[in-house]
Amino acid sequence: MDTECNSPQLEFHALGCREVVGRFDGGRITSDGGGLLLREVDIRLGLMPRLAACFTDYRNPNSIEHSVQALVAQRVYGLALGYEDLNDHDTQRADSLLAALVGKRDLTGEHRERARDQGYPLAGSSTLNRLELSTPGAAAEDRYKKIAADPEAWTGCWWICFWNRMSGRRGDLARPGCDR
Repeated sequence: MDTECNSPQLEFHALGCREVVGRFDGGRITSDGGGLLLREVDIRLGLMPRLAACFTDYRNPNSIEHSVQALVAQRVYGLALGYEDLNDHDTQRADSLLAALVGKRDLTGEHRERARDQGYPLAGSSTLNRLELSTPGAAAEDRYKKIAADPEAWTGCWWICFWNRMSGRRGDLARPGCDR
């Protein structure tokens, strides 16, 4: 008796009201499909909200297009997919799959506010650079680097994730970040 092991599509967690599936019939093609598996793990662990909670955002709320969580997710997923240099994100910012991993609803960027950003759903290297190079003590007053990592929270976040993993718990996902 033969067993059919080929599935016509793979189904993943939805992105809002959008269905996320992997099919093998062409269309928009990416070589980074493994990122969907990373997203599944992240959703179960709640890692991106926890990491984002370790940053303080001093930006003007009326001028924000990319949340801290989206920026952290873009950088982490980019690193996991082999895009270690920030300048890789000048190309990757147009990638619909990376936009789906980050949680963007507009996967093509066609609804971005500024005309020069349309077609790019994600942040470019200069925005990510500001996230990485800001100084905790100076971010509130800095003109450009206004997102500051809290080193103490960062360390605590990793310990909590480690402890929850070792004790078999997923942690309190309703309150991401570190217990302070």
